Amino acid sequence: MSTHINDLAEEYDFVIVGGGTSGLTVANRLSENTGVCILVLEAGNNHLEDPRVLIPALCMQAPGSDLDWKFMTTPKDELKDRKIRQPQGRLLGGSSGINNQAFISPSSNGIDAWAQLGNDGWSWATMEPYYRKFYSLSLPDEATRQHLGLDYITETDKEARGPVQVSYTGVVQDPLSKAWVDTFKGLSHGMTGNPYSCSSIGGYANAATVDRSSKTRSYAATAYYAPAAHRTNLTVLTGVEVEKIGFAKDSGEKLANAVYFNQNGLSTKVAVRKEVIVAAGTFQSAKILELSGIGNPQILESLDIPIAVENENVGENLQDHLMTGISFEVKDGVVTGDSLMRQDPEAVAVASDLYQNHKAGPLTVGGIASHAFMPLAESNLASNTQSELQQLLQRYPANPGNKVQHDCICNILRARDEGVGALFMFLAQSNLHNNESAKDYLQDLQAGNFISLGAIQSYVFSRGSSHVVSQNPSVPPRIDPQYLSHPLDLELLARHVQFLERLARSPPLSDYLKPNGKRNHPTAYVEDLDAAKDYVRTTALSSYHPVGTCAMLPRGQGGVVSNRLIVYGTKNVRVVDASIMPLIPRGNIQSTVYAVAERASDLIKADW
Repeated sequence: MSTHINDLAEEYDFVIVGGGTSGLTVANRLSENTGVCILVLEAGNNHLEDPRVLIPALCMQAPGSDLDWKFMTTPKDELKDRKIRQPQGRLLGGSSGINNQAFISPSSNGIDAWAQLGNDGWSWATMEPYYRKFYSLSLPDEATRQHLGLDYITETDKEARGPVQVSYTGVVQDPLSKAWVDTFKGLSHGMTGNPYSCSSIGGYANAATVDRSSKTRSYAATAYYAPAAHRTNLTVLTGVEVEKIGFAKDSGEKLANAVYFNQNGLSTKVAVRKEVIVAAGTFQSAKILELSGIGNPQILESLDIPIAVENENVGENLQDHLMTGISFEVKDGVVTGDSLMRQDPEAVAVASDLYQNHKAGPLTVGGIASHAFMPLAESNLASNTQSELQQLLQRYPANPGNKVQHDCICNILRARDEGVGALFMFLAQSNLHNNESAKDYLQDLQAGNFISLGAIQSYVFSRGSSHVVSQNPSVPPRIDPQYLSHPLDLELLARHVQFLERLARSPPLSDYLKPNGKRNHPTAYVEDLDAAKDYVRTTALSSYHPVGTCAMLPRGQGGVVSNRLIVYGTKNVRVVDASIMPLIPRGNIQSTVYAVAERASDLIKADW
C-alpha cells in the first residue's frame, strides 16, 4: 500500500477507481498476473484493524460515522416528504466493511432476466460458478445445525473455497432462531429447497459474512486485499479523491489515457496503458462518468462539463429495496440485544468480556440471522395470493419507457418458486419513526426487550436517478430513487408488512411475545391494507441496496455498458460494480456484487 501520491509510478496498466467490494476483488484477480501493474484509488482509509469494522455487532456504529459517505435522497411525496439515508462504505473494502453481513443469494430467475434483457453471457448458468467462487462456508456443530434447520446444506455448498468466509451466527442458546424456522413451517412456508440453490422460497436461518474461527467480519479488504497486499505489481492508494478520467484527443470511440485525482488538495494524474476500471459504487460510478464528460448532454452542459460521450442513460435506472418493520415486546426472560443497542454499561461490559475472552456472545452477531423469501404474503388463511398477484400485475401497467423491464419483472414474480418479498427478524427493537437527522434506526430506543419483524421488497418497479450537480468532485450527487413512484411497489410491500401481524400471532414465535405487549410506535398496528400502506409511507427506509445507474443493457434500451462491461462510446473504460445491474436481484446484493466482480475479472483477463 502506498500512502502518498509522490510514491506512485507515472503509468499503470490498469487503474481501478474505487477500492471497495468490487474494486478489491478485481484488483486481486488481475494482480495474479505478475506481468501487469495495477493501481487502486480509494477515497476512504484502511480500517483493517478497526474494531467497528471487525466486530460483527458493531456494524450498527457505521452509519453516520467517518466510515460512511452519508448520502441522502431527495424528499418525495410518496414517502411523506422524507429524506432517506443511503449509507455507503467510505473505507478500503467499501460497503462490505459496514454492511450488516447477511449472506443472501439471489434467484436464478432474477439473474436469467439479465440475459433476457439483451446481455449474452449473463444467465444463471454462466453466473453460478462465480457465486461459488468468492466464498467458503463453515458449518457449525451438529447440535447447532439441527437447531437452525440446516439440513438443506449440500456437498456442493461445502465445496465452495473462495476467500470470503461465511458462517452461521445462530446458537442453540437462542430459541428465537429455531422458532423462526418452525413458525414458517407451521404456516406452510417452510423452505422449499436449499436457499443457496437460488430457486426456493420459505423461512430459514441465513448465513453471514463472519469468519467462524475469529468471529470477525470477512469482507473485501480482509479476503481480497490482505492476501494480495505483498504483491509488487499491486499499489493501493487511500485517502484520495478521483476527479475525472482523461481521454486522448481523437474522434470516434474515446480512449482513456489518464485518471486525475487529488490527495489532501494536491492534484495529480497517472497515465493508463490498458484500462480504467470504475468500481466506485452505484452513486459514485455514475458521478465519475459524468465528471469525465460521459452522460446526458443537458446535465453536462448545464455544469460546463465538456462532453466526451453523449449518453442520457448514465445515472438513470436507479433501483433500491425499501424495507420497514414492526418491533414486538418479548416476554420477560427472553434475551434480545436491546440492552446492548441502548449501550447499557453492564450489558456492554458482559458482551465485551464474552467476545474478547471467549469469542462468543451478542457481539459475534451482525444484523439478521433469520430470513424468508415469500410469495405474495397472505394476511389470512382465506387469501388466494396467486390470483391476487395476477390481478395486481394486470391492474398497474408499466411506466412510460420501461415496458421491457416491467414485463420481465412480472414474469419473474409469476414463477411459483419466486420470492415476491422478503421477511426477516432482528433481535432488538428499531425506531423507524425518527427524523432524518438520526444517523440510523437505533436512535431514541425505549425501555424493554423486543424483536423486530421486517419486510423488504424483492423486485422494484420504480426507477430513479443519481446525477452530478457540480464540477466539484467533493459535492455529493443528487440521489432521487423515486421510491414508490410505481404503485405496484406499495401494493406488494404493504401486503408483506400486513403479514407481519399474522407472523407475530403464529406459534412458536408467538410463544415468546408478550400478549398485548408494547410496540415500537403507537401506529405500528397494520391489521388492514390501508393501514399497512400508510405505515410503509411513514416508516420505510432503504435497505442500502442501490443498483443500476450504469446499466448493462443495449444502448437503445437504457444501457451504459455492454455485456463486456465496457462503457459505450469508449474503448477502454469498464464498470464492474453494482451500478451495472440492469435489474436488482432479490435479497441483499453483496453476493451478487462479488459474483459480478469475479466475472468482470475474467472478462478483463480474456480481453488482454
